[in-house]
Amino acid sequence: MTAQRSIRTARELVDAGLIAPADEQATSHVASRYAVSISPAIAGLIDRQDKDDPIARQFVPDAAELTLTPEERADPIGDSSHSPVAGIVHRYPDRVLLKAVHVCPVYCRFCFRREMVGPQGLGTLTPAEFDAAIAYIADHSEIWEVILTGGDPLVLSPRRLGEIMERIGAIDHVKIVRFHTRVPVVEPERVDADLVAALKASGKATYVALHANHPRELTAEARAASARLIDAGIVMVSQSVLLKGVNDDPAVLAELMRAFVETRIKPYYLHHPDLAPGTGHFRLSIEEGQKLVAALRGRVSGLCQPTYILDIPGGHGKAVISASAIAAEGGGCYTVTDFRGNEHAYPPKA
Repeated sequence: MTAQRSIRTARELVDAGLIAPADEQATSHVASRYAVSISPAIAGLIDRQDKDDPIARQFVPDAAELTLTPEERADPIGDSSHSPVAGIVHRYPDRVLLKAVHVCPVYCRFCFRREMVGPQGLGTLTPAEFDAAIAYIADHSEIWEVILTGGDPLVLSPRRLGEIMERIGAIDHVKIVRFHTRVPVVEPERVDADLVAALKASGKATYVALHANHPRELTAEARAASARLIDAGIVMVSQSVLLKGVNDDPAVLAELMRAFVETRIKPYYLHHPDLAPGTGHFRLSIEEGQKLVAALRGRVSGLCQPTYILDIPGGHGKAVISASAIAAEGGGCYTVTDFRGNEHAYPPKA
């Protein structure tokens, strides 16, 4: 059964065959706390015969989301501690996040901003707040890149996106504009000529980071939507989250990264899951993640290798946490581990 419009309530999940009637009440409790939306494109991807379907796991609410653990945080990567004005996060010297909107076409059950997004979230910046955000960017000449995120910025109309890009385009020291989005996967029809033109309206170099976590998300429609962006001169990179029950398998990760490269999207970041409330059932240990990423080295081309990163809780930024392949042994010698796990001396012993 394929939905004709986005699914937003427990009753609609039952009607779409995505949860059992017996689970409606528990799902309603989850939906009252965390936003729910499943687009028709995503609903059509879910295998209703598979109780462990990796697409369903990402988007269908689960009662496990109401289980909180002591280490979880409402703001796990510390956005608020680096927000000088509404809508701006300035964590790194040369770039800022611009969060113009806090709604999404779909809501991931593992979202690290789940306390901020959705109908109960922070909403859209008011005109005065948006003006203040643009003024902040204009006043800080060290800002080289503006990253539009949220929420999903591509839920905005092409007209509004064009206005935002023109405002950014007037700031000479900004050279790069990047969008973080799921839209080409979850609403590929939205990526039309008007949207593409809006993304280029600044005259700056435009990048789009596409969030997808399983190879089945890269449908023919998603690939065509991405091609419309790439063919217009917009560079695309990927973002994925390492998730238990979704992509915690070397073969699945390899297929996902190959699918990105086949779509002309450069694998960029593979995120260790953040400590967002109610997301413990998605989290692997760092050691498990390192083993999975190490297993990619011998499976896929260098084009397909993402950088495995952790956002340090508290707003301290990203750290690369891939397993180290080289260890110092003293005297200028090292031990290097190859993709099969074999150790080698460097420089090689005579």
